[in-house]
Amino acid sequence: MNMTGHHAGHAAGGHHDAGTGTLHDALFILLFLVLIGLYTVAAKAAKRRFNRWPAMRTICWILGVTAAAGALTGPLAARAHDDFLYHMLGHLLLGMLSPLLLACSAPITLLLRSLTISSARRMSAWLKTRPVRLLSHPVTASLLNVGGLWVLYYTGLYSAMQHHPVLHVLVHAHMFVAGYIYAAALLCMDPSPHRTGYGFRAGILVLSLAGHGILAKVLYAYPPGGVPIAQAESGAQLMYYGGDAVDLILIFLFCLQWYKSARPGKRHKTASSPAIS
Repeated sequence: MNMTGHHAGHAAGGHHDAGTGTLHDALFILLFLVLIGLYTVAAKAAKRRFNRWPAMRTICWILGVTAAAGALTGPLAARAHDDFLYHMLGHLLLGMLSPLLLACSAPITLLLRSLTISSARRMSAWLKTRPVRLLSHPVTASLLNVGGLWVLYYTGLYSAMQHHPVLHVLVHAHMFVAGYIYAAALLCMDPSPHRTGYGFRAGILVLSLAGHGILAKVLYAYPPGGVPIAQAESGAQLMYYGGDAVDLILIFLFCLQWYKSARPGKRHKTASSPAIS
């Protein structure tokens, strides 16, 4: 009798979790579709007003939103709660690939083009405020991005987030925002309040890549609390090699920008503060 009640209760709980998960996914997918729709509308408006908006930027936005959707919905999000390998795959999508693609879509530039002149000026003034300048500096961005991962895995935060939904949301939000600020600070696809040159940003890039790679090796040798050794090893390998794959894209784009800025006729432009064109 008790066994039957236990199984019935477990099944009911499973149906409840499945229903909650389905609603969660539906809401997220709706949000992602809205984001894609808003960007597409703004891109068409910018194209009418300024005669051009690169189609590749729109493609990057769609792919970036899709990568985030893949990490936050569906089977990957469900498995990430119990399997470190899937958690790390989510990190690569949400914390690295999606932010990089979204940074390449130049959303701030598009927003400024979509606003009225007065609103655009207020937005530009806000971007120059001290808190924004501090957060968007390459040094701060790299510390938030890579340093945040060290804090996540070696302070007990990773284990705690598995049992506290609010903390789980906050960790993923930080992972995404820190990844975006990092990519935006290094590539400067949008106007930036900083005047850091390519050499300085290249140094930050090298140090942050080293920090990410070292963390992957440490995770392989010393798993975070509560993570089985086999999962830690698989997740660490994915972090190391998958992270390298995304970093190669970042390095290529960064070097391409540096090369273009050094071409004759381009030297007078400030690489770290591109014009809105």
